[in-house]
Formats: sequence, structure tokens, C-alpha cells
Amino acid sequence: MESLITAVREQNEAARFLAWPGDFDLGRGDHVEEVHLASGAALEGFAGNGAGGTYFFCGEGGEERPILYADSEGCAALVAIGLPELLRLLLVAPWWRDCQAFTEGESRELAAEYLQEMPDLVARRERAAAALDLSLSDQADVLARLREVAVRAGEDFVLIFTPEGNPYEPLIRN
Repeated sequence: MESLITAVREQNEAARFLAWPGDFDLGRGDHVEEVHLASGAALEGFAGNGAGGTYFFCGEGGEERPILYADSEGCAALVAIGLPELLRLLLVAPWWRDCQAFTEGESRELAAEYLQEMPDLVARRERAAAALDLSLSDQADVLARLREVAVRAGEDFVLIFTPEGNPYEPLIRN
């Protein structure tokens, strides 16, 4: 089975959508600071965004590993268990970093803003998902899963700013 990272690199439609509005770039895997997981598990930066945030695979293995996102402001959260789940989040709710309460209403408002700027967003998302052979869930399910992963499983994935030994703040709170 081909890796999803390879598929993203090879599928222009998917790569363009993930680059914008997904703000996900496989060429930005280096984090701005030296960091490690409190557990001592392996941490591998593999993508980032334009604001200096980084996506990390946690632990050993392949694309099924948990994925932690750290922003450039000292906040971090576990955002997905495996690359397929992360890509679904970026395809369905590329505005996830702007969510504060993770309510359906908040997500609808953010979606409306994106659709106003990009009327072809849904069609582009569908083509990108098809190119990657990913089935998509609705916004409410995707954001509920993000919150569940960040709050429940995320407790075991605390990112530490190595030079000072300080933990990053939770990006997503209870």
C-alpha cells in the first residue's frame, strides 16, 4: 500500500487543497524550537504550516502513529491518531485551529467564512479526498474526534521545550 505522504506529494489536487486552505506543507517539518515528549517517546516533525506550527509523528512506527501539533506560540495538542485522521480533519475543517469551543455553531460560522472566500471549497475538498482515497465525515464528527483525541489521549503526549524543561500549554482545553 502506498503511503499517504507519497500520495499527497503525487496528487496535485490534494496537495493544493492541503496547502490552502489546509495550511499543511510537507516541506515544513522542522520546528522552530528544540522540543521533546515528556514520555521520552520518539518525535518526528513531518509537516508544518505558514505560521510556524509543526505536525509531529509520536512514537515508533509509520503513518498510523499519533500526531501532535505544536504552534509557534508555545501551545500543543494531540490532533489525530494516524495520518488518515489528520488529513480528514484538514479536508473537512481546515479552520480547526480557529475553533475555541468546538461547537457546531462555531464550526458553521467558520465554514461560512471560508466558503465566502472560496466558493469552490466543497468541490475541491471532494476531489482531494477522492485523489487520496479517503472517505470524509461531517464537520461535527471530525471536530468531536479532534477534541476527544486532544483531551483524552493527549494527556500522554506532553511536549517539552527542551532548553528550559517547560511544557507547552494545551492548545485544546477541556
